[in-house]
Amino acid sequence: MASFGYFLFLCGLSQALSSYPIWWSLAIGHQYSSLGTQPILCGSIPGLVPKQLRFCRNYVEIMPSVAEGVKIGIRECQHQFRGRRWNCTTVNDSLAIFGPVLDKGCFVHAIASAGVAFAVTRFCAEGSATICGCDTRHKGSPGEGWKWGGCSEDVEFGSMVSREFADARENRPDARSAMNRHNNEAGRTAIIELMHLKCKCHGLSGSCEVKTCWWSQPDFRVIGDYLKDKYDSASEMVVEKHRESRGWVETLRPKYNFFKAPTEKDLVYYENSPNFCEPNPETGSFGTRDRICNVTSHGIDGCDLLCCGRGHNTRTEKRKEKCHCIFHWCCYVRCQECIRVYDVHTCK
Repeated sequence: MASFGYFLFLCGLSQALSSYPIWWSLAIGHQYSSLGTQPILCGSIPGLVPKQLRFCRNYVEIMPSVAEGVKIGIRECQHQFRGRRWNCTTVNDSLAIFGPVLDKGCFVHAIASAGVAFAVTRFCAEGSATICGCDTRHKGSPGEGWKWGGCSEDVEFGSMVSREFADARENRPDARSAMNRHNNEAGRTAIIELMHLKCKCHGLSGSCEVKTCWWSQPDFRVIGDYLKDKYDSASEMVVEKHRESRGWVETLRPKYNFFKAPTEKDLVYYENSPNFCEPNPETGSFGTRDRICNVTSHGIDGCDLLCCGRGHNTRTEKRKEKCHCIFHWCCYVRCQECIRVYDVHTCK
């Protein structure tokens, strides 16, 4: 199982962009910021492998939602790791994943794969695409006091898009590809696990005598929280090599037999990460200098651990805030403006 003491394991984050799957950088940099509004020329997107290029040409109308899914995933990664030594930082603190960024992370693969599936599924349910729409296959029998209606989100189609495009580069017979495929699928499985019925009431005066219900995805924050829990209990694996007709093939098996073997819902890793205390261009680590820390916390976001024992600086900061707010009938709120002084602690 993963261990979280004085340093953070990020499930094998170890390399830079040189081998980073290009689908993560699709439309994330500024040069692709208009992907949702301009015609897409698949051949102009650098780094696509042939399978991804064919997919882009066949499904060109949903490629903007693929790009949006990557953005959603990276933003959620930054939220989930906001208090950690590695906080899912990208180049210049933007959403661009060009240049040195931490690669191979089990959580990053899972959340980005989930983001693509989520965004494509939502895009289809909005009726914006001609090749996909609502899910009409899994309605089942109506329940007591409700009936099927609305637009059930077709998460199977969204997952298929994520699987076909995101996994296209993970076709090597090595442990890295095996790990990435597993964690990609775990991200997509999280959405399926968290699908729920969403209902609208019908009846006199808004009563719920009759409800119309449909399958809906949860908020993406729910998916992020779920995958973060999976990350905190990620299973450590070891690499095994065996010979097949195509040559040597690497597979993964659990390192500890006395722990429950990981399922398709769990995240896995086989390399420990660096401690991220100092900048390292080879791994893309930005270090923790000048990071804001919590002086009262004993956790990883506290000044002791986050600053890696280097200590911290304290400065005062004045902020303008609304205060003494009064509600006036009817219907507005009037506030005064106050100056408040805060202590801000940053790592040395």
